[in-house]
Amino acid sequence: MLNMVGNHDPVVKRRLEQQAKNALYTSKTIQNEIVSCLAEMMSVISFIVRYYYNGAIHKSFLGFQEADRLDAAGLTSKIIGCLEKHGLDYRQNLVGQGYDGATVMSVQARIKEVAKYGFYIHCSAHCLNLVIVDAVQSVPDAGSFFSLLERLYTIISGSYVHQKWLTVQQEMFHGVPRELQRLSDTSWSSRHIACHSIMDRLPAILRVLEEISSENNAQRAVEAKDILVQMDLNFVGCLALFRKVLSDSNMLSEMLQSKTVHLSKAINLVESLKETMVYYRTESFFDDLWTDIVETCEKSGISIQHIPKRSIQKARKLHDSLVTSTLGQHADPDSKQMFRIQVFYPVIDCMMGEMERRISRLNCNIMKGVQALNPSSGTFMREEDVLLLARVYDSNTNDLKHESDETVPTTLLQFVSFLESYNDVFFELFRLCKIAVVLPVSSASCERTFSALRIIENYLPSTMTEERLSSLSILSIESKRTKALDLDKFVRWFAHQHGNRRIQLL
Repeated sequence: MLNMVGNHDPVVKRRLEQQAKNALYTSKTIQNEIVSCLAEMMSVISFIVRYYYNGAIHKSFLGFQEADRLDAAGLTSKIIGCLEKHGLDYRQNLVGQGYDGATVMSVQARIKEVAKYGFYIHCSAHCLNLVIVDAVQSVPDAGSFFSLLERLYTIISGSYVHQKWLTVQQEMFHGVPRELQRLSDTSWSSRHIACHSIMDRLPAILRVLEEISSENNAQRAVEAKDILVQMDLNFVGCLALFRKVLSDSNMLSEMLQSKTVHLSKAINLVESLKETMVYYRTESFFDDLWTDIVETCEKSGISIQHIPKRSIQKARKLHDSLVTSTLGQHADPDSKQMFRIQVFYPVIDCMMGEMERRISRLNCNIMKGVQALNPSSGTFMREEDVLLLARVYDSNTNDLKHESDETVPTTLLQFVSFLESYNDVFFELFRLCKIAVVLPVSSASCERTFSALRIIENYLPSTMTEERLSSLSILSIESKRTKALDLDKFVRWFAHQHGNRRIQLL
């Protein structure tokens, strides 16, 4: 590669011609040492750290490290070992831990034993995902709906049907044909995309299924007919409901995964979604949703008539009598009322209940205290709430009461920056506010690093060592910091690290 570049670059060519034959610096060993040195210049460990510095919240990727043992003791030892190796005072300065689920409960408890302020904050994005999962699992019609979506994706994505699907879309719609989205158990954004695409292309889907159901392939025809039977008014109702609910939830999930969102902002976002859910339960929202459902059914040729249960037979001895009312017998509800009772209210109520259970009461004292430090909150500097957080982190509450009398900014981050200028005066308040902005909100940043890791693994040799892979990952993921490295400083570092060289580097 160097020789090829040298054919087009005179500087590189001259350097190669002057290079000592016994010190080429092109072997894989030297390459590994170079990328390792560059990575070490970024003071790395093996996970994401979130911190406040110079008026801003930062998240930095600190490297991959192989877990020799997957039990709680092994993982805890690995984490603490890295912190100690890099000289980080985790016993006093670690103020929060964030992971992606219940499997790490033992790990966070062990770390909390040695870092008393390292409180565990469950990933908010995962909590929101669990809210939706529980809502779907608790409402039978909702569970059946998503199962049908999965079957629909399976039949449409087959090579023969897929080509027909693209052709029908081109005939019925303008623009680029849509692809149906495969559902994921962990990423509910895929379900939001699926609902959106299916509702927009429902007439085309029905036409494809009808054509398949009349073809000679018996297995495919039977499957298409079975799906068609279930794509009724209730199906369209679920489609419209979840397209709306998942759209708002997905928007919140993306905000919660932002690199700069802090816990106070996350609380505000969750509260906003809860208020939206309350609005969903109003008559006006349901009427608008039902109008959307009816219009979609009419456009797609789906009946909106509710099929009533069989009529109640009058007792033979009452045939010659006039019955004005009966005990326990009610008129059959219409389609609208049936959907409202069986699907709409159960889904909304379950989501509201799960949000209250999983998110609102999570680390209650910490969350109340964080909100009380947010200038835009209605509880800003409310003494009893601030003291909840202060006691958790062993602040001097007497000093804090005196410091909390003066306030100015409008956001939590501005408040921290304001206090930083008067750190000596507002020491306890400044410390609490720094804690509030660095407490973890989600584990999305860690998950994104694994996407980068897969790309690097796919494009580089499989024989690459773990250390080289980790170093290259750091340089890739933290590309902005990599480009800002002082290469003169790197050469000095490299020369110092590896003094036994055949030629003088400096």
